[in-house]
Amino acid sequence: MRKAFLLTVALVAFAPSLTFAAGATPTEPLPPQQKQQPQAAAPFTDAQRAAIESIVKDYLTNKNPEVVADALQTLQKREQDTAEAKSKDQVLTFKDKIFNDPASPVGGNPKGDVTVVEFYDYQCGYCKMSEEGVDRLLKDDKNVKFIYKEFPILGAASIEAAKASVASVKQGKFQIFHDALMNKKEHLTSDVIYQIAKESGLNVEKLKKDMAEKSVSDDINDSLKLGQDIGVRGTPMFIINDNVYPGALQYEQLKKAVDDTRAAAKKS
Repeated sequence: MRKAFLLTVALVAFAPSLTFAAGATPTEPLPPQQKQQPQAAAPFTDAQRAAIESIVKDYLTNKNPEVVADALQTLQKREQDTAEAKSKDQVLTFKDKIFNDPASPVGGNPKGDVTVVEFYDYQCGYCKMSEEGVDRLLKDDKNVKFIYKEFPILGAASIEAAKASVASVKQGKFQIFHDALMNKKEHLTSDVIYQIAKESGLNVEKLKKDMAEKSVSDDINDSLKLGQDIGVRGTPMFIINDNVYPGALQYEQLKKAVDDTRAAAKKS
Protein backbone atom coordinates (compact mmCIF):
# COMPACT_ATOMS: atom_id res chain seq x y z
CA MET A 1 0.00 0.00 0.00
CA ARG A 2 2.82 2.39 0.92
CA LYS A 3 4.76 1.64 -2.28
CA ALA A 4 1.70 2.42 -4.36
CA PHE A 5 1.09 5.61 -2.40
CA LEU A 6 4.67 6.84 -2.90
CA LEU A 7 4.68 5.94 -6.57
CA THR A 8 1.45 7.89 -7.03
CA VAL A 9 3.01 10.91 -5.34
CA ALA A 10 6.06 10.69 -7.57
CA LEU A 11 4.08 10.23 -10.77
CA VAL A 12 1.83 13.19 -10.02
CA ALA A 13 4.79 15.37 -9.07
CA PHE A 14 6.51 15.08 -12.43
CA ALA A 15 3.91 13.90 -14.91
CA PRO A 16 5.36 16.08 -17.74
CA SER A 17 8.70 14.31 -17.49
CA LEU A 18 7.04 10.95 -17.71
CA THR A 19 5.21 11.95 -20.84
CA PHE A 20 8.48 12.88 -22.50
CA ALA A 21 10.16 9.69 -21.28
CA ALA A 22 7.41 7.62 -22.77
CA GLY A 23 8.27 8.99 -26.18
CA ALA A 24 5.23 11.23 -26.67
CA THR A 25 5.72 14.43 -28.63
CA PRO A 26 3.66 17.58 -28.15
CA THR A 27 1.22 18.39 -30.94
CA GLU A 28 -0.78 21.46 -31.85
CA PRO A 29 -4.51 21.31 -31.06
CA LEU A 30 -6.60 20.15 -33.99
CA PRO A 31 -9.16 22.52 -35.40
CA PRO A 32 -12.69 21.74 -34.16
CA GLN A 33 -13.66 20.01 -37.36
CA GLN A 34 -10.62 17.71 -37.20
CA LYS A 35 -10.96 16.58 -33.58
CA GLN A 36 -10.90 12.83 -33.17
CA GLN A 37 -12.34 10.59 -30.51
CA PRO A 38 -9.84 9.89 -27.70
CA GLN A 39 -8.16 6.53 -27.90
CA ALA A 40 -6.91 4.32 -25.10
CA ALA A 41 -3.23 4.89 -24.35
CA ALA A 42 -0.89 2.19 -25.59
CA PRO A 43 0.91 0.22 -22.85
CA PHE A 44 4.46 1.29 -22.04
CA THR A 45 7.28 -0.58 -23.70
CA ASP A 46 10.10 -2.05 -21.59
CA ALA A 47 12.33 0.84 -22.60
CA GLN A 48 9.70 3.39 -21.63
CA ARG A 49 9.17 1.68 -18.27
CA ALA A 50 12.92 1.75 -17.64
CA ALA A 51 13.00 5.46 -18.44
CA ILE A 52 10.11 6.15 -16.06
CA GLU A 53 11.73 4.16 -13.27
CA SER A 54 14.98 6.06 -13.80
CA ILE A 55 13.19 9.40 -13.51
CA VAL A 56 11.33 8.27 -10.38
CA LYS A 57 14.53 7.05 -8.75
CA ASP A 58 16.43 10.21 -9.60
CA TYR A 59 13.58 12.41 -8.39
CA LEU A 60 13.19 10.61 -5.06
CA THR A 61 16.84 9.93 -4.22
CA ASN A 62 18.72 12.88 -5.69
CA LYS A 63 16.46 15.85 -6.32
CA ASN A 64 13.65 15.61 -3.77
CA PRO A 65 14.35 12.90 -1.14
CA GLU A 66 12.10 14.73 1.33
CA VAL A 67 9.12 13.64 -0.79
CA VAL A 68 9.49 10.10 0.61
CA ALA A 69 9.57 11.28 4.23
CA ASP A 70 6.65 13.66 3.67
CA ALA A 71 4.61 10.99 1.92
CA LEU A 72 5.28 8.43 4.68
CA GLN A 73 4.35 10.93 7.37
CA THR A 74 1.15 11.76 5.53
CA LEU A 75 0.30 8.09 5.12
CA GLN A 76 1.07 7.29 8.77
CA LYS A 77 -1.01 10.24 9.95
CA ARG A 78 -3.88 9.14 7.72
CA GLU A 79 -3.68 5.57 9.03
CA GLN A 80 -3.54 6.79 12.63
CA ASP A 81 -6.50 9.14 12.15
CA THR A 82 -8.50 6.34 10.53
CA ALA A 83 -7.68 3.91 13.35
CA GLU A 84 -8.53 6.46 16.04
CA ALA A 85 -11.82 7.37 14.36
CA LYS A 86 -12.73 3.69 14.14
CA SER A 87 -11.76 3.17 17.80
CA LYS A 88 -13.90 6.14 18.84
CA ASP A 89 -16.90 4.65 17.02
CA GLN A 90 -16.28 1.32 18.73
CA VAL A 91 -16.04 3.03 22.12
CA LEU A 92 -19.58 4.26 21.62
CA THR A 93 -20.69 0.76 20.58
CA PHE A 94 -19.13 -0.92 23.63
CA LYS A 95 -19.65 1.98 26.03
CA ASP A 96 -21.44 -0.05 28.70
CA LYS A 97 -18.70 -2.71 28.86
CA ILE A 98 -16.00 -0.06 29.02
CA PHE A 99 -17.47 2.16 31.71
CA ASN A 100 -19.88 -0.03 33.67
CA ASP A 101 -18.25 -3.45 34.03
CA PRO A 102 -18.44 -4.37 37.74
CA ALA A 103 -15.39 -6.64 37.34
CA SER A 104 -13.10 -3.68 36.52
CA PRO A 105 -11.36 -2.13 39.54
CA VAL A 106 -12.04 1.58 40.04
CA GLY A 107 -9.66 4.18 41.46
CA GLY A 108 -9.87 7.88 42.11
CA ASN A 109 -13.37 9.20 42.76
CA PRO A 110 -16.03 6.62 41.78
CA LYS A 111 -18.46 9.52 41.31
CA GLY A 112 -16.05 11.75 39.40
CA ASP A 113 -17.31 13.95 36.58
CA VAL A 114 -14.61 12.72 34.16
CA THR A 115 -13.82 9.03 33.64
CA VAL A 116 -10.40 7.80 32.53
CA VAL A 117 -9.99 4.19 31.39
CA GLU A 118 -6.58 2.58 30.87
CA PHE A 119 -5.74 -0.66 29.07
CA TYR A 120 -2.32 -1.75 30.35
CA ASP A 121 0.23 -4.53 30.67
CA TYR A 122 2.41 -4.85 33.77
CA GLN A 123 5.48 -5.51 31.61
CA CYS A 124 4.88 -2.57 29.28
CA GLY A 125 7.58 0.07 29.63
CA TYR A 126 5.31 2.76 28.22
CA CYS A 127 2.63 1.91 30.79
CA LYS A 128 5.24 2.34 33.53
CA MET A 129 6.26 5.68 31.98
CA SER A 130 2.65 6.86 32.24
CA GLU A 131 2.20 5.62 35.82
CA GLU A 132 3.77 8.69 37.43
CA GLY A 133 1.39 10.93 35.48
CA VAL A 134 -1.61 8.79 36.43
CA ASP A 135 -0.67 8.86 40.12
CA ARG A 136 -0.20 12.62 40.07
CA LEU A 137 -3.48 13.18 38.23
CA LEU A 138 -5.45 11.19 40.80
CA LYS A 139 -3.77 13.05 43.66
CA ASP A 140 -4.26 16.51 42.13
CA ASP A 141 -7.76 16.05 40.71
CA LYS A 142 -10.21 14.59 43.21
CA ASN A 143 -13.02 14.53 40.66
CA VAL A 144 -11.60 11.90 38.27
CA LYS A 145 -12.88 8.32 38.14
CA PHE A 146 -10.23 5.85 36.94
CA ILE A 147 -11.08 2.41 35.53
CA TYR A 148 -8.39 -0.27 35.21
CA LYS A 149 -8.46 -2.76 32.30
CA GLU A 150 -6.01 -5.67 32.14
CA PHE A 151 -4.54 -6.18 28.68
CA PRO A 152 -1.68 -8.69 29.11
CA ILE A 153 -0.07 -9.11 25.69
CA LEU A 154 3.64 -9.39 26.49
CA GLY A 155 4.00 -13.03 27.45
CA ALA A 156 3.41 -15.48 30.26
CA ALA A 157 4.65 -13.17 33.03
CA SER A 158 2.18 -10.50 31.89
CA ILE A 159 -0.69 -12.98 32.15
CA GLU A 160 0.45 -14.21 35.56
CA ALA A 161 0.74 -10.64 36.85
CA ALA A 162 -2.71 -9.82 35.46
CA LYS A 163 -4.24 -12.85 37.19
CA ALA A 164 -2.57 -11.90 40.46
CA SER A 165 -3.83 -8.35 40.10
CA VAL A 166 -7.41 -9.44 39.45
CA ALA A 167 -7.29 -11.94 42.31
CA SER A 168 -5.92 -9.29 44.70
CA VAL A 169 -9.31 -7.56 44.60
CA LYS A 170 -10.69 -10.28 46.89
CA GLN A 171 -8.24 -9.23 49.60
CA GLY A 172 -8.91 -5.53 49.11
CA LYS A 173 -5.33 -4.90 48.03
CA PHE A 174 -5.72 -4.16 44.34
CA GLN A 175 -4.59 -0.53 44.36
CA ILE A 176 -1.43 -0.99 46.41
CA PHE A 177 -0.51 -4.14 44.47
CA HIS A 178 -1.21 -2.52 41.08
CA ASP A 179 0.90 0.52 41.96
CA ALA A 180 3.77 -1.68 43.16
CA LEU A 181 3.72 -3.78 39.98
CA MET A 182 3.68 -0.67 37.81
CA ASN A 183 6.56 0.90 39.70
CA LYS A 184 8.74 -2.21 39.46
CA LYS A 185 11.30 -1.43 36.79
CA GLU A 186 12.85 -4.87 36.42
CA HIS A 187 11.51 -7.72 34.30
CA LEU A 188 8.69 -9.62 36.01
CA THR A 189 9.00 -13.29 36.98
CA SER A 190 6.82 -15.48 39.19
CA ASP A 191 9.15 -14.90 42.13
CA VAL A 192 9.12 -11.13 41.63
CA ILE A 193 5.33 -11.02 41.31
CA TYR A 194 4.75 -12.94 44.54
CA GLN A 195 7.42 -11.00 46.39
CA ILE A 196 5.66 -7.78 45.42
CA ALA A 197 2.36 -9.36 46.52
CA LYS A 198 3.82 -10.21 49.92
CA GLU A 199 5.27 -6.71 50.31
CA SER A 200 1.83 -5.30 49.41
CA GLY A 201 0.26 -7.12 52.35
CA LEU A 202 -1.35 -9.95 50.39
CA ASN A 203 -1.69 -13.51 51.64
CA VAL A 204 0.26 -15.16 48.83
CA GLU A 205 -1.16 -18.66 49.31
CA LYS A 206 -4.72 -17.35 49.18
CA LEU A 207 -3.78 -15.19 46.20
CA LYS A 208 -2.52 -18.21 44.27
CA LYS A 209 -5.67 -20.14 45.09
CA ASP A 210 -7.88 -17.25 43.95
CA MET A 211 -5.84 -16.87 40.75
CA ALA A 212 -6.79 -20.40 39.74
CA GLU A 213 -10.51 -19.61 39.73
CA LYS A 214 -12.19 -19.55 36.34
CA SER A 215 -13.72 -16.14 37.02
CA VAL A 216 -10.24 -14.59 37.05
CA SER A 217 -9.36 -15.97 33.61
CA ASP A 218 -12.81 -14.99 32.36
CA ASP A 219 -12.35 -11.40 33.51
CA ILE A 220 -8.99 -11.12 31.75
CA ASN A 221 -10.26 -12.74 28.55
CA ASP A 222 -13.26 -10.39 28.54
CA SER A 223 -10.94 -7.41 28.91
CA LEU A 224 -8.70 -8.66 26.10
CA LYS A 225 -11.67 -9.20 23.79
CA LEU A 226 -13.07 -5.78 24.63
CA GLY A 227 -9.74 -4.17 23.83
CA GLN A 228 -9.55 -5.99 20.52
CA ASP A 229 -13.14 -5.00 19.69
CA ILE A 230 -12.44 -1.31 20.20
CA GLY A 231 -9.09 -1.37 18.39
CA VAL A 232 -6.48 -1.44 21.15
CA ARG A 233 -3.29 -2.18 19.19
CA GLY A 234 -0.82 -1.74 22.03
CA THR A 235 -0.46 -0.56 25.60
CA PRO A 236 -1.14 1.75 27.18
CA MET A 237 -4.34 3.04 25.66
CA PHE A 238 -6.43 5.62 27.46
CA ILE A 239 -10.09 6.43 26.98
CA ILE A 240 -11.25 9.69 28.51
CA ASN A 241 -15.01 9.82 28.34
CA ASP A 242 -15.53 9.05 24.62
CA ASN A 243 -12.09 10.10 23.33
CA VAL A 244 -9.27 7.66 22.57
CA TYR A 245 -5.61 8.36 23.42
CA PRO A 246 -3.22 5.60 22.30
CA GLY A 247 0.30 5.49 23.68
CA ALA A 248 2.07 6.78 26.76
CA LEU A 249 0.72 10.02 28.23
CA GLN A 250 2.57 12.26 30.65
CA TYR A 251 0.90 14.21 33.44
CA GLU A 252 0.48 17.39 31.39
CA GLN A 253 -1.17 15.46 28.56
CA LEU A 254 -3.51 13.62 30.91
CA LYS A 255 -4.43 16.84 32.71
CA LYS A 256 -5.13 18.68 29.46
CA ALA A 257 -7.28 15.81 28.16
CA VAL A 258 -9.29 15.78 31.40
CA ASP A 259 -9.62 19.58 31.48
CA ASP A 260 -10.71 19.66 27.83
CA THR A 261 -13.27 16.94 28.45
CA ARG A 262 -14.65 18.76 31.46
CA ALA A 263 -14.83 22.06 29.59
CA ALA A 264 -16.61 20.43 26.63
CA ALA A 265 -19.17 18.86 28.97
CA LYS A 266 -19.97 22.28 30.47
CA LYS A 267 -20.57 23.75 27.03
CA SER A 268 -22.94 20.99 25.93
